Amino acid sequence: MGDTFLTRAGYEKLRKELEPLKAQKNQLSLDIAEAREKGDLKENAEYHSAKEKLGEVMGRIAKIQSKLENAKIIDDLKTPKGTVSIGCRVDLKDEDGDEFSYTLVGEDESEPAEGRISVYSPLAQGLLGKKVGEKAEVSLPAGMRVFTILKAEPAL
Repeated sequence: MGDTFLTRAGYEKLRKELEPLKAQKNQLSLDIAEAREKGDLKENAEYHSAKEKLGEVMGRIAKIQSKLENAKIIDDLKTPKGTVSIGCRVDLKDEDGDEFSYTLVGEDESEPAEGRISVYSPLAQGLLGKKVGEKAEVSLPAGMRVFTILKAEPAL
């Protein structure tokens, strides 16, 4: 797995999510052992349910641990002022004169409705590396669009 870009708050959120999952994993392991003691496992719904849930929890734990191990804290990155990069807020104008403002974040913290888009989104990919005043031709699902970079500054 590649780098995971997170804000410090996003990193802490994932770290805090891990503890209850580990406790849940331990409880499910006990539930499985208890169900095993009841005998015939073929028709033991508690056993199969606990085993399935344990697999889901262990998968989530592994995913979070991998993200934390590969985390790059956006707050610590040196984002150059005037150039679109992860961790920056970019103000744009499209060819219709409409203005937009987005903050480029890692995919785990993306919330487009709140103006935070993933650096892996088509829009962000078309904007990365552009400087204030430049035009960016971006291929979006709705078709090709041209944006002018009005402002790009560190946001986090």
